[in-house]
Amino acid sequence: MAFMKKYLLPILGIFLAYYYYSAKEEFRPEMLRGKRVIVTGASKGIGREMAYHLARMGAHVVVTARSEEALKKVVSHCLELGASSAHYVAGTMENMTFAEQFVAKAGKLMGGLDMLILNHITNTNNPMTVFIDDIDHVRKNMEVNFLSYVVLSGAAMPMLKQSNGSIVVVSSIAGKTANPLIAAYSASKFALDGFFSSIRVEYAVTNVNVSITLCILGLIDTETAMTGTAGIYKAEASPKEECALEIIKGGALRQKEVYYDSSVLTPFLLGNPGRKIMEFLSLRNYNMEIFINNQVLP
Repeated sequence: MAFMKKYLLPILGIFLAYYYYSAKEEFRPEMLRGKRVIVTGASKGIGREMAYHLARMGAHVVVTARSEEALKKVVSHCLELGASSAHYVAGTMENMTFAEQFVAKAGKLMGGLDMLILNHITNTNNPMTVFIDDIDHVRKNMEVNFLSYVVLSGAAMPMLKQSNGSIVVVSSIAGKTANPLIAAYSASKFALDGFFSSIRVEYAVTNVNVSITLCILGLIDTETAMTGTAGIYKAEASPKEECALEIIKGGALRQKEVYYDSSVLTPFLLGNPGRKIMEFLSLRNYNMEIFINNQVLP
């Protein structure tokens, strides 16, 4: 106990103070000028607003979603706003072959890739409801909201390694806390945290200079979210335009996590420095030589 009071608690206090209050690099829009960026789920909502912000900043943008007509309008407006270039590729992320081929096509259109923003979610007509036995609904959520993100990031890695680029993963508070009535969606968002937080550590240990930013969002005033929660969930919704900008800022600054919610308490309550300390300490249990050389014990 004396050791804890004398050494451990002060060290923990310093860590927490640094974690919460250390100065951050300031974002500048010119950070995105000329950058080559993919935005998925960009036909409406947060994805469309991100495409517009990137266009104003002078980025090269390739957007994708299911609706070709909507994407044409997004690309046209991106060019009006000042994008260095803007293209679209329509398709569904239910098709993993399309997901992989889309990244390759986007890379050719832009001559490489600096930032991959993963924002799409499955198209569902299921209302918020108690889960009983809809396994197909769970499977579709996991495939589109999680597995396609893995496929897209894997396909993008060769280009991102060349550019020392960034992966930006749009997630949710539903991927950090229990959320009744959206169990399948919540499961897919928890999966994003587990997978991308794990490979972020792998990249750090093996000196892969590709950043991963996990964006934890509260309720945002998109048409999809407002329709889906109407009459059953009454939290204050935050503006999609500002949300989109905060996501881009986080990716450009290579932050590990971005929290955007109507409550200022959210990043303090969910930032969870205890988890980060445990993750750091757990590295002591690994054979680092094998880890770094990417070898597997027989």
